[in-house]
Amino acid sequence: MPKKVVIVGGVAGGASTAARLRRMDEDIEIIMLEKGKHISFANCGLPYHIGEVIKEREKLLVQTPQSMEERFDIDVRIQHEAVKINREAKVVEIKDLQSGEVYQESYDKLVLSPGAEPIKPPLPGLDLPEVFTLRNIPDTDKIKNFVDEKKPSRAVVVGGGFIGLEMAENLHERGIEVSVVEMMDQLMGSLDYEMAAMLHNHLRTKGIDLHLGDGITAVEEADGRKIVKLQSGRTVKTDLVILSIGVNPRTELAEEAGLEIGSSKGIKVNEYLQTSDPSIYAIGDAIEVKDLVTDRSVRIPLAGPANKQGRIAADNICGRKETYKGTQGTSIAKAFDLTIASTGVSEKTLKDLKWDYQVVHTNSNNHAGYYPGAVPMMIKLIFAPDNGRILGAQIAGYDGVDKRIDVLATAVRQEMDIYDLQELELAYAPPFGSAKDPVNMAGFAAGNILNGLVEPAYWQELENIDPEQTVILDIREEVETQLGSIDNSINIPLNDLRDNLDQLDPQKEYIVYCAIGLRGYIAARILNQNGFSKVRNLSGGYKLYKAVKDDQEQVIEDPAEANYNSAESPEEANLAAKDMLKYGKGTVVELDACGLQCPGPIMQVYKKMETMENGDMLEVTATDPGFMQDIKAWAKNTGNTVLRIEELADKIEVTLLKGQYNQGQQAEMVQNTAAQSVQKGKTMVVFSGELDKAIASFIIANGAAAMGNQVTLFFTFWGLNILRKDGPVNADKSMMEKMFAKMMPQGSKNLPLSNMNMMGIGPKMIRGIMEKKGVDSLEELIENAVENGVRLVACQMTMDMLGIKKEELISGVEVGGVATFLGSADESNMSLFI
Repeated sequence: MPKKVVIVGGVAGGASTAARLRRMDEDIEIIMLEKGKHISFANCGLPYHIGEVIKEREKLLVQTPQSMEERFDIDVRIQHEAVKINREAKVVEIKDLQSGEVYQESYDKLVLSPGAEPIKPPLPGLDLPEVFTLRNIPDTDKIKNFVDEKKPSRAVVVGGGFIGLEMAENLHERGIEVSVVEMMDQLMGSLDYEMAAMLHNHLRTKGIDLHLGDGITAVEEADGRKIVKLQSGRTVKTDLVILSIGVNPRTELAEEAGLEIGSSKGIKVNEYLQTSDPSIYAIGDAIEVKDLVTDRSVRIPLAGPANKQGRIAADNICGRKETYKGTQGTSIAKAFDLTIASTGVSEKTLKDLKWDYQVVHTNSNNHAGYYPGAVPMMIKLIFAPDNGRILGAQIAGYDGVDKRIDVLATAVRQEMDIYDLQELELAYAPPFGSAKDPVNMAGFAAGNILNGLVEPAYWQELENIDPEQTVILDIREEVETQLGSIDNSINIPLNDLRDNLDQLDPQKEYIVYCAIGLRGYIAARILNQNGFSKVRNLSGGYKLYKAVKDDQEQVIEDPAEANYNSAESPEEANLAAKDMLKYGKGTVVELDACGLQCPGPIMQVYKKMETMENGDMLEVTATDPGFMQDIKAWAKNTGNTVLRIEELADKIEVTLLKGQYNQGQQAEMVQNTAAQSVQKGKTMVVFSGELDKAIASFIIANGAAAMGNQVTLFFTFWGLNILRKDGPVNADKSMMEKMFAKMMPQGSKNLPLSNMNMMGIGPKMIRGIMEKKGVDSLEELIENAVENGVRLVACQMTMDMLGIKKEELISGVEVGGVATFLGSADESNMSLFI
């Protein structure tokens, strides 16, 4: 047994080692060296003291030198720095930072817990007094004193990891406008992009200004403020800069002593946490560890693993032979009222490693929906496709995220599989969970994939869908489509699907989607069992897809600045609500939509509004956090007005007016305003195959597309000739089909006029006049239409009747049935028959 142990560094690793050593051995001499003034403090709580959530600074101090000495009989030396190790003599050279004295201390065993230091790149302006890093108590004091005394109005946080995210929230809570600059295209690098997208959108609703995929190049001074210059050329004015780019391990002492440094630049240790010198142990943020899932050598600087490593190192020093099996990176963070968490390995890491894996997204309430306060959480489960072993998980949600990520973290560490998740018996009562817990649901959804009951599709794939081969089928209710839909999808509600199977082509692939994926799974099963062999369900549904799209387009508005339909500002909206009550126009109806998750609240609003008269008001209370954005989109698309939105601690209150509020005319105009759908689609059935009508069709289509409309042209019977290629095309045809082909015009250049055809002279004259007048030819109009996103659909039934084959049609044409046309027509405010 060693008689003397010297520990370099305190905080999580060093302090836990010292305390465990004393509990294991009363006689051992323990010396702890700490470069700073504090040996054990809650570094994860530092941002919350700056934000005044933790008001008393002393609460951050877990142990003081005096309390450590009194309770554990440990020689604690603060402001003492270990500067050199003589391994042969087993001596540490120490400098007293107060007196400047340098002395030596012998050891039997040495524990290195030097931690890490913030990265501060050599860029201009980072030495300005308004630029801070946050790692310890003195850093915290400097930032808090600056905020308290200087009262800055703007701050820039550089880096989107844990510290950056927490600092952004806490500075915002102090009334400071915050911009976050992150060089990657997402915050929280431990998350996959689609999960981070939900975080981005949430931060934007709180008023946080995000600069993603952009790095800092300099900080300059101008007009009494600081200017943060970015790689993109953009600049951000600020009064305060927080650098939280990341940390580098403090390995200088170990390197100078000749200890081995790993490939990840951390101190290399074995399973017993011994360095390349068996008498020297290393723990905490400075070491390289084994990734629990992939066995890679990595650095994962987290407080939980550091504490455990300190305990294991102490046990091994005392002869107990404990092993450290690896780190899985379980983490959790708070972003205002959103919680994000992860454990195990991410999809992007597995993709880089070229591992086989499978993914499923589920969306479940934190507890029974009928009990007040239920809120959703999105779970991403990553598992092995051969045996279902759980490789990682990520969650974005509200209440209850912490306990679900802990269950999944346990599953990862114990190498459980998705079937184990299905069988877990988790605590259930309405205030706390559901009979089928979100963890169980993730297991069930993953099991459906592994068992071959459903094939998943993912949001990344939808950009490259070939509409001629794949149909995107929206099986939500019609009212849900008013919240938006995936481009080029057709809508057949789930309850109507069985009655419309004859409108669908079993030879095509179908990607079905609903709000969150559950109804999509049911639709996929219906199609699979009715002769449709190529069916996939969109993982995470429209909710996840929309989160990604909103993030990419940055469409989320700050509620403090949002315009609610015809009410020009929140202040005007609140005045409008008061006006309605003051003038006594209409009836006030209440709706409790608490506990329902998307699309439940919107469906309830729709049903209730159907029973109301124009000018009536609906006061809605909901707990689904997405309702705040959904209701604005729904009101805009249905011609109703959001008069008031208030986000409270655990719910959202909305006042809706049926119809539109017109400023300056108060309530009188409301009664005459019809609530109607505001749609931007245009559809045309092109029945005719005559040149003049074809030209008119494409002129209208291109004009509508230029005005931002989604345009669909549905070609049937003689109109199909417009889409045929010029000249003969080799195709397998019957005798009757060949006869039809010869009797009909072969392509757009051979179309006749409806009047004055004059045995083909008329079309040539019209084309000549169009050329002289600078009017695009029909062929140019068709080409422009395709480039403008106009959807050209050839009727499958008519093609079969007339013997027209797909290979005879020009490129850019999709083949569909009447359901395709009706789906577009439902989303349009104009339909023409030509």
